[in-house]
Amino acid sequence: MNALTSTLAVVVIGRNEGERLRRCFASVARPGSPVVYVDSGSTDGSVALARELQVDVVELDPKQPFTAARARNAGWRRVQQLVPDATFVQFVDGDCEMLANWLDIAHRHLHTHPGVAALAGRLRERFPDASIYNRLCDIEWDTPVGEAKAVGGIAMLRIAALAAVGGFRENLIAGEEPELCVRLRAAGWKVWRLPIDMAWHDAAMTRFSQWWRRTERSGFAFAEGAHLHGKPPERHWVHQSRSAWGWGLALPAVILLLLSLFGPKALLLLLAYPAQMLRLFLREPGPAKTRAARAFFMVVGKFPEALGQLRFMLRRWRRAPVRLIEYK
Repeated sequence: MNALTSTLAVVVIGRNEGERLRRCFASVARPGSPVVYVDSGSTDGSVALARELQVDVVELDPKQPFTAARARNAGWRRVQQLVPDATFVQFVDGDCEMLANWLDIAHRHLHTHPGVAALAGRLRERFPDASIYNRLCDIEWDTPVGEAKAVGGIAMLRIAALAAVGGFRENLIAGEEPELCVRLRAAGWKVWRLPIDMAWHDAAMTRFSQWWRRTERSGFAFAEGAHLHGKPPERHWVHQSRSAWGWGLALPAVILLLLSLFGPKALLLLLAYPAQMLRLFLREPGPAKTRAARAFFMVVGKFPEALGQLRFMLRRWRRAPVRLIEYK
């Protein structure tokens, strides 16, 4: 066991991932790096599989709402109990498979860059051609490299930095990683992306309803992120929230109002939507078919995003408990 290996642990979170979880465990298994699996109420034998593979298991109490943030916090805190001198933790979802060289490369980068708290590479969709929704996920994850504002849920983090900011905010149903990164950067840490592939992800989205629910969840996250950190200078997700409100709710409301006042002529305002799609199509890179699909779904997505924001406002007003918006 080398010195670097002894300072790294892996936290896998999941719920009913089936054989994908087995592949995930195989991809992170390496001598000297303990693996902790945090389960959120699986009924498919995931816990038994983890124990069969001699993975340390944390089963979350179902009496409290499940969130990925809660699972990740339980994971890295369990790592602190198992390996008190662990320095870094790789978070990975149970529907992902880490690429062979990522753990070593990321580990060494964090070891030699003490100011970096969170590190990620390029997440790839395993079956991008299975559906347009999978393809959209793959495009979504193609983000700029270098110093960044945020990483996603598949990332390697410095445990000391996590502990210093209190870990993930457990009541967030989505967007918990960017929200954590806001606090990390405010504390003086850097967030970084490397120009290398990191992991395979299996979105398994084949239906429009799945895409709608996932996009609705994003809208909820935009609203909550803007509520938490929307003030200057961060203005976290303010633009995304305003865009969803404008295209998904305000413009339709204006059209309905004008329709009642001026009749069918008001429907000409609906042309704003295809015009926006054309603008996005001309702006986006890549093959024409992919650009057209992305432009279409980016505009149509404003409606579920707006619905997600309304759900967030309703939850705050009612002071209701956290409830996941699941798409699988």
